[in-house]
Amino acid sequence: MSSAIETLVRQHRDCDQALEGLEASLRQPDWDAATGAFARLEDALQGNFTAEEERLFPAFEQVAGSAGGPTAVMRHEHGDVRALLDNAREWLQLRDANALAAELDTLSVLLQQHNLKEENVLFPMCRAHVPGLDALLANVG
Repeated sequence: MSSAIETLVRQHRDCDQALEGLEASLRQPDWDAATGAFARLEDALQGNFTAEEERLFPAFEQVAGSAGGPTAVMRHEHGDVRALLDNAREWLQLRDANALAAELDTLSVLLQQHNLKEENVLFPMCRAHVPGLDALLANVG
């Protein structure tokens, strides 16, 4: 596996850990800790999405000759994640633990499915077809 792909996979795990931290603080509930954990989750997801959307996806699309296909699906799912984060932020501000927990459950399932697709389909395709992948993603994450 290239170091660039390893970095993206590590970012996925960092997002998973941030989400677990948020869920743990919610079980207390410790609203100050939850607010901090939410900020860490949002930062981790945004860092990953930026690396993928601004560097990896365009490079793959150039080689593939199309912006459709797997990168279009991944961008759409990134939008779904952002919408869930917006909802979760509202529940956090309202301090509604049950609604926030339900939103986080949905987010968790979506991220698990999304990351599996990237790690098992898109990333191997990028590794096989995108020249200079490690240099392209240098200084990410």
